[in-house]
Amino acid sequence: MNETTPRPQVWPMLRARDPRGLIRFLVEAFGFEETVVYGEGERVDHAELSWPLGGGVMLGGTREVADDPCGLRPGTFGAYVVTDSPDELFARAVAAGARPVRELTDTDYGSRDFIVADPEGNRWSFGTYRGHPAG
Repeated sequence: MNETTPRPQVWPMLRARDPRGLIRFLVEAFGFEETVVYGEGERVDHAELSWPLGGGVMLGGTREVADDPCGLRPGTFGAYVVTDSPDELFARAVAAGARPVRELTDTDYGSRDFIVADPEGNRWSFGTYRGHPAG
């Protein structure tokens, strides 16, 4: 990201039973980049992972419901992420242990995409569709 690229203003967030393990998986399997991790030992209070094409996700370890105002449960997250190389990314993700939910497919709206689950059970959909332009 350079000085003219705006920082993301919407951050999907998720919780993990094994946050350090999930961070390693997301970096290895999908190519997210670890930006910052706060916490000691295996505990992760807050982490940010950047996506090379823009945007990113925030995550942290599970917390007692009373202490977690978001009340998010591990394994309930889902996201669509744009990629220019779905075939290569699918092979990388599966080789790293992602569980295929939907194999590579060409959609009727012009995307080539797939869906996999990470070790926590979260669903990650990757494809070439960049969304409809605003306005």
